[in-house]
Amino acid sequence: MKKIVPSVVAGVVLAGVVGWNVMPKQMIQERRSPLGYAETIAKIEQNVKDGGWIISSTMHLDESLKKQGKEAPPVTLINICQPDHAAAILSDESARYISIMMPCTISVYQKSDGNTYVATMGMRLMGKMFGGVIADVMGGKVAEEEETFTDFLD
Repeated sequence: MKKIVPSVVAGVVLAGVVGWNVMPKQMIQERRSPLGYAETIAKIEQNVKDGGWIISSTMHLDESLKKQGKEAPPVTLINICQPDHAAAILSDESARYISIMMPCTISVYQKSDGNTYVATMGMRLMGKMFGGVIADVMGGKVAEEEETFTDFLD
């Protein structure tokens, strides 16, 4: 028994370290776009509309910062919503706290390598983490539909 305890403890620690390092890549996914910056934004916005979702807002963070005298590389947040999905979550009082993550956001930005990248939340994992109606909606329908908006990415 005394020989097993250190092995179990080591296994738990190793699993924790691996989980700690893997989780961020599962929570937020980054992919390179084969298109330019403006074209990527336009393609995502068209896919969102074609998918029956609403673009709540498009925020050009670099432009906002420029108005405040700060410089930043091109970064655009596309905030999207599907009213039926949002209503399903918001009508459940026990799930309403997840509204902090609504609407869904897709980030488009450039890096110093000259390429355009897109970041999205890992909705399947998010849904599983929270369970209940959040798992059903965010981990199911939202994840499936949102993936079609960015299926052109590398």
